[in-house]
Amino acid sequence: MNQSVSDQRDRVSLFGIQIDPLTMKAAVDKLLTVLHAPQRTSHYVVTPNTDHIVMLQSDAAFRKAYLNAFLVVADGKPVVLASRLLGKPLPETVPGSDLLPALFTEICAKKISTKVFLFGAGPGVALKARDNIQTRWGSTLQVVGATSPAFGFEHDAPASAAYAREIAQSGADILVIGVGAPKQELWAFAHREQLNVKLVLCVGATIDFLAGEKQRAPQWMQRTGLEWFYRMCQEPKRLVRRYGKDAFVFPFIVLRDALQRTEKR
Repeated sequence: MNQSVSDQRDRVSLFGIQIDPLTMKAAVDKLLTVLHAPQRTSHYVVTPNTDHIVMLQSDAAFRKAYLNAFLVVADGKPVVLASRLLGKPLPETVPGSDLLPALFTEICAKKISTKVFLFGAGPGVALKARDNIQTRWGSTLQVVGATSPAFGFEHDAPASAAYAREIAQSGADILVIGVGAPKQELWAFAHREQLNVKLVLCVGATIDFLAGEKQRAPQWMQRTGLEWFYRMCQEPKRLVRRYGKDAFVFPFIVLRDALQRTEKR
């Protein structure tokens, strides 16, 4: 595990995993520490939401990837609310779709020359995101690669190896992966020694958001924890079943944690 930079003892045990109780600013500061260090050890970041937590209960490979992550930060109001109900409060949400822009903004403010590789989203979407990043954040950030991987690449060992080589040879400092969970986390874990980057951010639909292909929920919906509903309305065929399952299973996971906490008293 990457304990040299992230102190595992500071983590909070919730839902069968360990979560870093960080604010957005604290998370960005930790990522900047990695960027300043000379080592290129592919510290990867995961952002658990209710869907991740439901999958983690039965997916051992996914749990192993989480266990080895550099940072595990809460993505979603339900996760933070549940942590407070359980007496282990997380300070706030740190969604990947907000963490990446916050990191980019701080990199530019501090004038840290940084190379970025975008890996994910549909055909051509990463290229649009690249152009928007260069327009928004200027020359401090250089996007040195923008690849939309072929469908099923994670099951194709030669293709995965080729993508890992492309990323390693690009000279990127940050790899942004947006191919969905648990695929992105499993791939980051499996190929971390071949990527030759400093940071790997597993951030789902963030590349789509940066490209303008998908829209974030209005701020009031983000603040009140309704972003999931906005996204479900955008992609009902893909998300209604998923969110329905999460809404049913997640409360039982919280109840299990509450009962275990009571038994320990």
